[in-house]
Amino acid sequence: MSRNRETVRFVWQAVRRPPMSLPTRNEQETRVMEQRQLGRTNLMVAPLCFGGNVFGWTADEATSHRLLDSFMDAGFNFIDTADVYSAWAPGNSGGESETIIGNWMASRGNRDKVVLATKVGSEMGPGKKGLSPAYIRSAVEASLRRLRTDRIDLYQSHWDDPDTPFEDTLGIYKDLIDQGKIRAIGASNLTAARLREALRTSERSGLPRYETLQPEYNLYDRKGYEAELEGVCREKELGVISYYSLASGFLTGKYRSAGDAGKSARGGSAVSKYLNERGLAILDALDEVAGQHEATPAQVALAWLMARPGLTAPIASASRVEQLGDLFAAAHLQLDPASIERLNAASATESGNG
Repeated sequence: MSRNRETVRFVWQAVRRPPMSLPTRNEQETRVMEQRQLGRTNLMVAPLCFGGNVFGWTADEATSHRLLDSFMDAGFNFIDTADVYSAWAPGNSGGESETIIGNWMASRGNRDKVVLATKVGSEMGPGKKGLSPAYIRSAVEASLRRLRTDRIDLYQSHWDDPDTPFEDTLGIYKDLIDQGKIRAIGASNLTAARLREALRTSERSGLPRYETLQPEYNLYDRKGYEAELEGVCREKELGVISYYSLASGFLTGKYRSAGDAGKSARGGSAVSKYLNERGLAILDALDEVAGQHEATPAQVALAWLMARPGLTAPIASASRVEQLGDLFAAAHLQLDPASIERLNAASATESGNG
């Protein structure tokens, strides 16, 4: 057994069902859910993370609570959000996702069962952004209030802030860890060079280190992570939590022509970015592997990520409860080497990756 993965009794034995249906509670209680260590922390998470960007955007509070209830009932425990979610939705200003999650945890009394991740650094208003100690100090208090909790399990730097030295950012994180307000820290959207610099700063200064990285990574978007970041994360034993794991929904297979762009709020961007010769080749491979495994393209795309060495948990979200079946099934889909190679070949470019 690897250092960062173990299995605990909880969730499902193999059960054949229509791909979008949810498991019954009896099935949930007889399956086995893998648990993976998050970087070098003592946090153990299921191999799939629920992305909270939909809360307050495409899922209202009542729907969000139902989604979270189903997610936890199926044996998952890892939820990722950010202070800025979902500021882009009409009428929102940021903080909506954290507020919804906080209300849910308070009403369910389940805080100790959740591994809770959020982020800081995106613009929350004039002068409210970045990773300076003063801003982080105020931002973490705002997140704690919205989340209705006394600590955040994983607090992540959402974007690089070249104007603030790593010593300053990591220094305030140390203070917050010492105060018990955060348990571990992570980074998102850092280049490999900047990630190495941050890790060297931690080692040199005796400051907390980034234990996780959250990069954009999926079966289509491979090069940005695999070229350099993957090597750093594996060498330094960082947990990896990939976002856009289904390429804005493209890897579910629902966008196969320009006319499909209207199927969702993200349809236009998915079609314009991914609907090309390579994208269609990837969909063909997903269809083929899905047929072999009696699965769906979304399940296969997520299972491919979960099987990637060094990747801890892809982030995926759903706006309707009936969409959760794909997420749940993906966590228990074991792809054989031939299937992984078929997907690798279809998604490769001349340089060897996406």
